[in-house]
Amino acid sequence: MAMTRDEYFMSKAIELAKECGKKGEVPVGAVIVMGNDVISYGKNARETEKNALYHAEIEAINNACKALGGWRLHKCELYVTLEPCPMCAGAIINSRIFRLVYGAYDKKSGSCGSLINLFDVPYNHKPIIISGVLEDECSFLLKEFFSDLRIKNRTK
Repeated sequence: MAMTRDEYFMSKAIELAKECGKKGEVPVGAVIVMGNDVISYGKNARETEKNALYHAEIEAINNACKALGGWRLHKCELYVTLEPCPMCAGAIINSRIFRLVYGAYDKKSGSCGSLINLFDVPYNHKPIIISGVLEDECSFLLKEFFSDLRIKNRTK
């Protein structure tokens, strides 16, 4: 069965999530697309960089702004393996990304529908949200990562 466009770009974000998971980071990957071209990508790097701001979405947005030479990403779509947190939802609003596609829901800090939907607040920009794309694969990466982490912590 052929992949949809959303599944194709989400699979790219999953590849990035797997890469950072191997480095001990929570496996979250993000890809920014304009038309059919990948403009930028981002990987979670909070542990490696020791910085709370190093979320996959923030890195992808920063790289897209550099690549396109401006902060308005109104022609871009963001694909991310995990539902964005409040900080990342704010960055999506401020960068004017027109469409957000995410895989796994985040019941603890998801701010695009699970815990809260910050896009329901009457800000000056409201992206289109598509949720649950390749959800099982995205969720499995996270469950496997945290299961392995619990096992490692028990053996210390």
